[in-house]
Amino acid sequence: MADPLLFNPRTYDPAHFDPETRRLLRATVDWFEARGKRRLIEDYRTRAWLADFLAFAAQERLFATFLTPESEAGNGQDKRWDTARIAALNEIFGFYGLDYWYAWQVTVLGLGPVWQSDNAAARTRAAELLDQGEVFAFGLSEKAHGADIYSTDMLLEPDGEGGFRARGSKYYIGNGNAAGLVSVFGRRTDVEGPDGYVFFAADSRHPAYHVVQNVVDSSKYVSEFRLDDYPVGPQDVLHTGRAAFDAALNTVNVGKFNLCTASIGICEHAMYEAVTHAHNRILYGRPVTAFPHVRRELTDAYVRLVGMKLFSDRAVDYFRSAGPDDRRYLLFNPMTKMKVTTEGEKVIDLLWDVIAAKGFEKDTYFAQAAVEIRGLPKLEGTVHVNLALILKFMRNHLLNPAEYAPVPTRLDAADDVFLFRQGPARGLGSVRFHDWRPAFDAYAHLPNVARFREQAQALCEFVATAAPDEEQSRDLDLLLAVGQLFSLVVHGQLILEQAGLTSADEDVLDELFAVLIRDFSAHAVELHGKDSATEQQQRWALDAVRRSVVDEGRSARVWKRVEDLSGAYEMTP
Repeated sequence: MADPLLFNPRTYDPAHFDPETRRLLRATVDWFEARGKRRLIEDYRTRAWLADFLAFAAQERLFATFLTPESEAGNGQDKRWDTARIAALNEIFGFYGLDYWYAWQVTVLGLGPVWQSDNAAARTRAAELLDQGEVFAFGLSEKAHGADIYSTDMLLEPDGEGGFRARGSKYYIGNGNAAGLVSVFGRRTDVEGPDGYVFFAADSRHPAYHVVQNVVDSSKYVSEFRLDDYPVGPQDVLHTGRAAFDAALNTVNVGKFNLCTASIGICEHAMYEAVTHAHNRILYGRPVTAFPHVRRELTDAYVRLVGMKLFSDRAVDYFRSAGPDDRRYLLFNPMTKMKVTTEGEKVIDLLWDVIAAKGFEKDTYFAQAAVEIRGLPKLEGTVHVNLALILKFMRNHLLNPAEYAPVPTRLDAADDVFLFRQGPARGLGSVRFHDWRPAFDAYAHLPNVARFREQAQALCEFVATAAPDEEQSRDLDLLLAVGQLFSLVVHGQLILEQAGLTSADEDVLDELFAVLIRDFSAHAVELHGKDSATEQQQRWALDAVRRSVVDEGRSARVWKRVEDLSGAYEMTP
């Protein structure tokens, strides 16, 4: 039986989208299913370049339709930058393999500086390249500096004719071997400080563009490339000065969201495979799923996955409704990147504990899922970087709510133009949020939601009375433990908002919050043990520990949903 909360290719019909979006999403699923599982796994194992996939995407004009803003669409009536349908495609790509998602993801990143640019010629060129089926790349990171854009060694020397000659190398650049346009970040040799930054467009086929290597052992082509006297004309310049710096950060704001739904797709495919295997394997005369610890692990994996989906779906609404006076997405974005992707790791770990050696077998999707799920928390900023970012919003979110009109579900066929007009990448501490409490109050009748609400309120008291002082604020190790606690509150809030909008199953919600209570308690104990935690903070941490409310009937009903996943989907051979 198909579970309505999980993506299932057998029953997938995205009828909530317009006809062309619906057709393209279904066509993508059908393309993967027609290729079959053996080919999917073989291409992964042999590190085959994705030529056939990119040919399919070009034929269907998939990237062009989904990644061209309406302003550049010309006569393409179905073209727009629509975060809701982009999220749906992320999930499909993740479901079949992160290599496919990655070629799409770095195209998203490569387009970011272009769509933010006032260079009309460059925008027109990018739209034409998309129509031709080309992919794009984002030339930001460097071998010596990583993504530290303050220290870029990509140098642009004025050529005396209004342009530049670019010299330097970039590292970790996806699609750098084949991109029709690479958005490259560098700095002028004749201008000091941030005024010297430049974002420019390069072509990987130009003779002054040299691909050095693929730095990973994968179908993903994560390139190192070098520019030797690469000519950069005025028509190639996308941004200069501080605007180039802002374009880099704002592009990552757009692109990092894609990691959450890719993680969800990976976990969904792995869950079908794991539950089917475990439920049909006999051990000591009983199905593996008859053992209580197995049921707990599979149930925990399932409700965590449902939580990932509910949170991410609701975050889409805040992205699409964002504007100069509503920048709440700036918190929910690193949350999707950090929290959802680390939840994905937990889901895979729980499933792997159940299926054990089966998870290593070469004919399983799970073997690649177990590897690929590790990458997502480490892309577009590490977990630690995003936790530190999340902390900037904590006081305002918990203690200083503002009035906002309710944000509806955003599945309308609209262009999300604000994402490319985000403005200066600063002022995060001034962002205000709506009150988090009503989402919890609406589900106060569920015992574990009510108990988690107690923990969330306790965190407010911690921030008001025992927050890290000036010296502790330099102790990132302690701050990250606090960030984990805060992220759980935000995670729970959006889960419940989406549950209210979709009438999600209350047994599943209460079982999920039983897990979140355990998580909060574990992080509180971790905070208690930090070297620099004060006595007051230590007392608070232990007082915040709670035990989840046990309900055997509820757990049995949720288990039945998990059990029904056995045989619900298996990829076409």
